[in-house]
Formats: sequence, structure tokens, C-alpha cells
Amino acid sequence: MIKYIKGAEIALKLEGNSESDPSRGRVPAYTYQIIFPGSQTQVGEITLRVGYNQNIYYGGHIGYEVKEKYRGNRFAAKACRLIRNPASLFQMKILYITCNPDNIPSRRTCEILGAELLEIVDLPSENEMYLEGERQKCRYRWKLGW
Repeated sequence: MIKYIKGAEIALKLEGNSESDPSRGRVPAYTYQIIFPGSQTQVGEITLRVGYNQNIYYGGHIGYEVKEKYRGNRFAAKACRLIRNPASLFQMKILYITCNPDNIPSRRTCEILGAELLEIVDLPSENEMYLEGERQKCRYRWKLGW
């Protein structure tokens, strides 16, 4: 796995990975710190989930979070563009990104990437996110173009 990916404004540093757990519907995942190049200052985190299953349908291949004081700089979109590199190692040509319908910054990130809003879906009552109080997800399809 790629351990460090440098971009113009940010870099991704591999923080860790988790193995698949079919009993919980989990696919392998790789989590990166979003940092400033040449620094250890962490501005956020991004996770790439590898594979396709029911949980990916609702949770997506990419999860990201930018710390509040660094928001508004499009770091999530820039991190998504960098995460394409490890996605290519797994020959993933399409990534799905999901977010809550009221999460306007995340929806804007998907639009900046050129991802297509496919639908807004209700979470099934047995889904972990439903049990945490979430009810719907916007599902975006991001074609990587290779």
C-alpha cells in the first residue's frame, strides 16, 4: 500500500488499515491522515474502503473528515483526488461516496469532484448508521477515468 502521497497543498500519510470482517459486513480499509507536506500537522482524515457489498452501498468507499479550523479550504476534495492513487492499485474505476442529505459541505465536495448524485436512500433499521440515529444517505458515484 502507498504510505505517503504528496499533493501541492496537502499530503496523505497512511495511518493504518483494517482487515475485512464479513460477519460485520466490513471490507478492507486504509486510513490516511491529511497533513501539510513536510509537516506532521494533521488537518483531517480520509479512509478508502476496498470492495463492494451492502455496507458500501450505504457507507461508501470514501469517508473523510476535516478538522473545524481547517474547513473551507477544499481539503476533503483535494484528499479525495489523492486517494485515487491507492484506489488505482485495486483497479477501482468507480468509487461511491455517501453523506447525510443535510451535510452541505460534504455534498459540495462530491460536486467539486464531479461525482454524480444517484439517489437519496433510506437506511435499513439494522444498519449501524441507522442505530446511531442517521436515517438517509445521499449516494454519489465518482468515475475515476482510468
